[in-house]
Amino acid sequence: MDYFGRDNVLFQLNEERNLSENSARFTLVMGRRRIGKTYIIRKSLEQEKSLYLLAMNEGEETLCYRFQQQIAQELGIPIFGRVEGMHDLFEILFRHATEHHLNLVIDEVQELFYVRQSIFADMQAAWDKYKDRMKINMIVCGSIYSLMRYLFDDRKQAMYGRLTRRIDMRPFSIATLKQIMARYAPNYTNEDLLCLYALTGGVPKYVETLIDRHAFSRSAMLQCFCDTSAPFVTEGSDLMNMEFRRESATYYSILSLIAEGHASIGEIESVIKTPTSAYLRNLEVNYSLLERVRPMFASIRSQGVRYRIADNFMLFWFRFIYPYQGLVAMQRGDRLLQVVEQGYRQFIGIVLERYFRQQYMEEGDWTSVGGWWDSRGANEIDLVAVDNINRRICLAEVKMQKERISLHVLEEKAAKVKPHFRRYAVEYQALSVEDM
Repeated sequence: MDYFGRDNVLFQLNEERNLSENSARFTLVMGRRRIGKTYIIRKSLEQEKSLYLLAMNEGEETLCYRFQQQIAQELGIPIFGRVEGMHDLFEILFRHATEHHLNLVIDEVQELFYVRQSIFADMQAAWDKYKDRMKINMIVCGSIYSLMRYLFDDRKQAMYGRLTRRIDMRPFSIATLKQIMARYAPNYTNEDLLCLYALTGGVPKYVETLIDRHAFSRSAMLQCFCDTSAPFVTEGSDLMNMEFRRESATYYSILSLIAEGHASIGEIESVIKTPTSAYLRNLEVNYSLLERVRPMFASIRSQGVRYRIADNFMLFWFRFIYPYQGLVAMQRGDRLLQVVEQGYRQFIGIVLERYFRQQYMEEGDWTSVGGWWDSRGANEIDLVAVDNINRRICLAEVKMQKERISLHVLEEKAAKVKPHFRRYAVEYQALSVEDM
């Protein structure tokens, strides 16, 4: 796949590299698995001499031996004897950076935590010792979001406060997905674009896989995602196991229920029959797998909180793949595709609402975008976009077919919202697939 949509990240990495010619720079690149962290880091250094170290969960002596060989071969640093501890490797590399400019990348850096937790204290000690004399562009990245936050955001951890830049990589924007479809499938339909958004959420590796398989139409994409020989059917469990390191039945159950439409804590607990507040908080705060959403204009103490899966791919996986692991085990991708087709229309209608909320936010013309529902959930407005600068508000109903939308009904529901914006210009919109 060609290069798309990463100009801002590339600019930041290049800026840090330039600054490192005269100082020590330490960049953290974060983002979910398959988001393209390694690709963009390598691209930023493709014209530069650099040392790329891939951390793995192995014995420290084995890890150091592998790194020692790389350092000797790629940097030409003579190392006599065998290095057995990471503290010595940090000393060697950082001391070298006091005399020679160094681009250093440590990929999957969180794996060092499983090798020996105090390795990050060794890194901190060496960094603080040589920082003022180094000319180094040090970049670390990792895919386990919860652990990366713990290692670099927790005030009690050794490397807290050492970063000079933090880059959180996000999926491709809707505008970028449109560019990709225009490049590879110029005759695409809006339903094809919506399916791509629903299945991949803009995650580059998933998009690339579909491109490699020439799966550009809605039907081809769904067939690809239900192919039991393709990586998509196991990707959800792989992502979960990376975060949790072992399966947690309660977490799986909660995410599966939310994917089915059980959005409130009461609905979830009525099925699970156990308190879930701590689990929901972990999924939201520590693992970033959930988003807690309130109706627009609701107070922070509002009881109308709903939960939703933050990642489009994981929403699809928990809705259609996880509950049918038996079909995956039997390699019945044909039956799995039937399951998806039966529930697709309802599923894609929910995703379409998400699509328009994201699109409105990315346009940059609105100060806040969300949805609204009353305390009983009887009345709901799919999209509410507010522009506090120009004092205007947009209220929209979203459906797959525009003829099913009644602006008169929307205006009646808006009666409870308009008092918040008495002096705002109000616009009513009927949004469907044709408006994408």
